Amino acid sequence: MPKNNRTQKVALVTGGAKRIGEAVCRALARSGYSIALHYSTSGVEAEQAAKRIYKEGGVCATFACDLADAHATEDLVPCVLEEFGRLDALVNSASIFEKSTLAEGSLDVWDRHFAVNLKAPYVLMRSFAHYAKQGSIVNILDTHVSRSKTTYAAYLLSKKTLGELTKMAAVEFAPRIRVNAVAPGIILPPASQKSGYLDRLVRQVPLQRKGSVENIAHAVLFLLENDYVTGQVIFEDGGEHLI
Repeated sequence: MPKNNRTQKVALVTGGAKRIGEAVCRALARSGYSIALHYSTSGVEAEQAAKRIYKEGGVCATFACDLADAHATEDLVPCVLEEFGRLDALVNSASIFEKSTLAEGSLDVWDRHFAVNLKAPYVLMRSFAHYAKQGSIVNILDTHVSRSKTTYAAYLLSKKTLGELTKMAAVEFAPRIRVNAVAPGIILPPASQKSGYLDRLVRQVPLQRKGSVENIAHAVLFLLENDYVTGQVIFEDGGEHLI
């Protein structure tokens, strides 16, 4: 892959190999960002995504890291800086999504969700704020952070807390660093479900249709580029959070 020219902005996107993360990577690359694409176990998909970005005229390098390992996560931003010489944006897209209730969920499930969905973004945000002279962070939440459903209790609570962390970081890291979030709604089915699963859910959404990964990518780009917005959450959900 070609090297960044060190004047081009660089964005680190976690979970960038697939789904929403890949769409964000490609949209940012088309907008002129060099991409630091993080992956954990999806090495093949990460290289395929990087090749697609390269074919579209972009710059992309891949970085493997287990976000459940806090020490490894602490090294991710320095590795990106070593490769590109700068870092201007961080998008925390990687997450895990497993069923668990408050009464029945295991502590292992709880620990995994909070390690990947909350602690890793915190570690990366802190590292970004330490190394970057200025820049912007976008965290990917979930439209259900506005509710209290417990079917995916550990997942949802980790995302709710990440939403509060977004606001706190927006205050502490200002004025150098802006911190915002996007809360997707019905975009993609869980990996264990087929696309028809979403067709039943959209009837409950005011706009009566599902969104696309491109919708999320556009919201991320807006937050990265609008330099007078911080501490905000964009609900990209067709109005689902309103009902």
